[in-house]
Formats: sequence, C-alpha cells, structure tokens
Amino acid sequence: MVKGKEKFALWLAPDAREMVDAHYAADNCISRSEYIEKAIRFYTGYRNARDAGAFLPRVLADVLEGKLLLFGEKLGKTLFKLAVQDAVMANLLAADTDVDLETLETLTGTCARRVMRTHGALGFEDALKFQKELQ
Repeated sequence: MVKGKEKFALWLAPDAREMVDAHYAADNCISRSEYIEKAIRFYTGYRNARDAGAFLPRVLADVLEGKLLLFGEKLGKTLFKLAVQDAVMANLLAADTDVDLETLETLTGTCARRVMRTHGALGFEDALKFQKELQ
C-alpha cells in the first residue's frame, strides 16, 4: 500500500470510468487512481482561481500597469532623443539650403500624405526617388 494515501469507495458513471480508462495511460499515469487524483487537483485549482476572480484581475492590472509605465518611459526617452537629433539635422540642413517657405509647406503636405499612405514605411531611398522625379 502507498504511504500517505487512503483507500475508499468511489462511484463513477460508466462513461466517466471509460474516460479514465481511455486517458490515464496517455497522461503518463501508472494507475486510474493517479489520473483521478490529478484531475481532482486540477479542477480544484481551476475552482480556486475562478473564486479568486475579484483578486486576480486587480493583480494582473497592477502588473500590466507597471510594465506599461516602464515601457512608456523608455519610449518617451527614445522619442525625445530622436526629436533632438531631428531638430539638429533640420537646423543644419536649413542653414545650408535655399528653399522658400511656400515650397517647404508644399513639401510638408506631400510628405504627410505619403507617410499616411505608406503607414510610415518611407526611407531615404524613397525620398531620393521622389526628389529625382520632381527634377
């Protein structure tokens, strides 16, 4: 007899017994009893988790909020660095370019439409091709 276990009568419907017989070996259980015990522990865990429904969503929300806050901070810092670099490049280019404001406004509108149309998938090569078409 196995230590720490108790034997008792268990009544099962025939179809439930057939399910146990059909699946206990596939679950790497050496006996029907082991399979039934695993099923009881699984279902009890499921019930406990379901009963803790008011607690789990709050914990999950707190964890997600913390992770998203960190992600947002990192993303914000990265966007700030990119904006600074963009401003530096724009000022360097503006200092050495002879473009009037009307042409700049037209180009801004054109670029905004192209970015929306391509969902931001534009690179330097696309801009170079576009500028070569204008010439």
